[in-house]
Amino acid sequence: MIQLQQKTINLECTYCHTITPLRDFKGQCPACGEVIVEARYDLGSVNVDSWRTGLSRRRNPGLWRYHDVLPIYDRRNIISLNEGNTPLIRSEALAASLGLKYLYIKDERQNPTASFKDRQAAVAISWLKEMGVETVVVASTGNVAIAYAAYGARAGIQVWGFFPELAPNDKLREAAIYGAEIIKTTGNYDQTKELAASFARSKGFFLDKGIKSVASIEAMKTMAYEIAEQLGDDLHDGERWRSPDWFLQGVSGGMGPIGVGKGFRELQSFGLVDKLPAFGIIQSTGCAPMVEAFKRKQRVATPVENPRTVIATLATGNPGRAYELLYDYVAENGGSFISASDDEAFNAIRVLARYEGLSVEPATGVTFAGLFKLVQQGIIKPNDVVVVNCSGHTMPVEKRILGDQWQKLVDMSETGTAPRVPEEGFASVVRQMGDRNLRRVVVIEDNEEAARLMSRILESSDNCQVYLAHNGGAGLRVIQEVRPDLVITDLMMPDVDGFAVLDAMKNDPSLKHIPVVVVTAKDLTMQERQKLQQQAERILQKGSFIDDDFLSLLVNRLT
Repeated sequence: MIQLQQKTINLECTYCHTITPLRDFKGQCPACGEVIVEARYDLGSVNVDSWRTGLSRRRNPGLWRYHDVLPIYDRRNIISLNEGNTPLIRSEALAASLGLKYLYIKDERQNPTASFKDRQAAVAISWLKEMGVETVVVASTGNVAIAYAAYGARAGIQVWGFFPELAPNDKLREAAIYGAEIIKTTGNYDQTKELAASFARSKGFFLDKGIKSVASIEAMKTMAYEIAEQLGDDLHDGERWRSPDWFLQGVSGGMGPIGVGKGFRELQSFGLVDKLPAFGIIQSTGCAPMVEAFKRKQRVATPVENPRTVIATLATGNPGRAYELLYDYVAENGGSFISASDDEAFNAIRVLARYEGLSVEPATGVTFAGLFKLVQQGIIKPNDVVVVNCSGHTMPVEKRILGDQWQKLVDMSETGTAPRVPEEGFASVVRQMGDRNLRRVVVIEDNEEAARLMSRILESSDNCQVYLAHNGGAGLRVIQEVRPDLVITDLMMPDVDGFAVLDAMKNDPSLKHIPVVVVTAKDLTMQERQKLQQQAERILQKGSFIDDDFLSLLVNRLT
């Protein structure tokens, strides 16, 4: 294990590269005034392989197992609630629907206050304790203030939380429970940050500067360390660490991926990984200054004056220098900036909850909506190893996701009588069951997870019976036997493929009238697409069949 006396921490200016010892840092580069600096660690003559092996023997499995590369000198100043070491969940149903072989979800909901901001709070509050700070001011849309309040309570540090108008009251209340002083404004997030800064100056309190805080960037890099270890365990039996091909995150200020990028750069410099991942940076369409600047190939983003999104956590109109750092990273290592609407985000939340069992916050919904687009556009390839940051839980916002009519009331108030079920809902179900004939659908798909997902969608969305076949030959036999109302088929299957299934159906007078929907991950040639357009009712790239348009198509076709 690395000895503490060997550990030296300096800060490097990201603009002019001036080096400043951490203990001498006054909040900005002494040479140029830049406030975004990155920590550099001199670990002495340390054998990296021995260090890597020693990690597995450390009793604390959380982010503090990487203490040697975190900006805290004295372990006695560490404030922890067992954050970090969150699961890296390998997706099955969703991955199959998207045609991806390796889709992983970094489940940051499992942190103590249910978001990835607990990493930031753990390192930042520990750093503040080491610096002797007693009061900190933070501007937040929710998760940061909650995390800082919880860790501040444990450290005996008073937290002042400034919230913009759109911040959910549930989040303000949770921060207040931990003892934070709560200030809610009538402005947007950028205006709220200015007010918080002014308040901190007037009171002489320490101001947390988010992306400009060394502790914040250093905290987020621990996700990279964990991902590399976890992918190594899953893909290489722990023999070596592994970078993903893609890391995706919905961003507002951009702190998360900047920290993750730094983490992977450090791992590469240690020789623990052999490459850096491409970044998928996703923003809300109503506030997407990074995406718009990237489309114009501009390294500097034009601020959005009036964000038009109800997702408060992504409503930072001015990303400042953070976008420049992310732009440079993508230019060097690959990736894309893309936006998704609020409606697309909420639909993605429903999809993830119902097919993976994960209930996520709107910022994560935006991330998954962006993932769907990157797959559909062919930017992310079927064999790519993809990790998505599931940044937090959705509990405060379920009303927006489900709407108002998500439950039915059974009135049991009349003593001695049978419960009264609401007639409208009950009668509607009875009418649907009685008036609609059972419909038969054959699904031909050699990927068992994709087949089960389509079956589940169909059976829950319409009164139909689904017959599964895992290759084209078996599918043709089922079609001839049950004479279905609809066939859904993949194209690329062993032995008898989807093209052969279509040819056989169209050459059989008794089958040629049956509508066929083709779902495929194959990059179709012009000739193949033209032929399929004559034989199939619709052609869908894998990843699009989970949306509402596809469900509507099937329901209408079976009615």
